Amino acid sequence: MSDLDQRISAMHRSDVRIAWGFVLGLWLAVIFVALATWNLAPNGPARVLLLIGGAIILLFNTAAIMAMLKHYREDRDFMYGLDIKFLDAARAARR
Repeated sequence: MSDLDQRISAMHRSDVRIAWGFVLGLWLAVIFVALATWNLAPNGPARVLLLIGGAIILLFNTAAIMAMLKHYREDRDFMYGLDIKFLDAARAARR
C-alpha cells in the first residue's frame, strides 16, 4: 500500500469515526431531552406526538449520515486525494 493510500485510508477512518460520534451524540441528546422534558408534556397524546417527532429526527439524520458515508466511500480516493494534495501544497508553501 502506497503512502497516499495509507493517508487516504487514515483520513477516511477518522471521518467515519467522527460521523458516527455525531450520530451517537444526537441519539443521546434526543433521549436526554425526551427524559428531561417528559413531565412537561400535558398528556399522553402529546407525549406520543413528541416521541414520534424525535424518532423521525433520529431516523432522517441517521439515514443522512449513512448516505454521506456511502458517498465518501464511493469517492474516497478522489475526495481525500484532493484534500491531501492541497494540504501538502499548503505545508510546502509555509516552509
